Amino acid sequence: MPAIVGAVKVINISASSIFNIGDVYSMSPDSSAKTYAGGGSFNTGDGIRVNLENSNTYVQDSDKIDQSIS
Repeated sequence: MPAIVGAVKVINISASSIFNIGDVYSMSPDSSAKTYAGGGSFNTGDGIRVNLENSNTYVQDSDKIDQSIS
């Protein structure tokens, strides 16, 4: 069934988003990301104390591709 749409104002669309007006059969956005972080990087809460002295994050990724999106 056709869609009747009035005025539309788009302010921002992020990189992995979909914007559609009207009829659509299927929509599926794809995205992938790699995150490297050292010890204590993702701690959340009140009053957290992290003492790591000398912390290093070593990354060896020989294949370069983890998730292929086509």
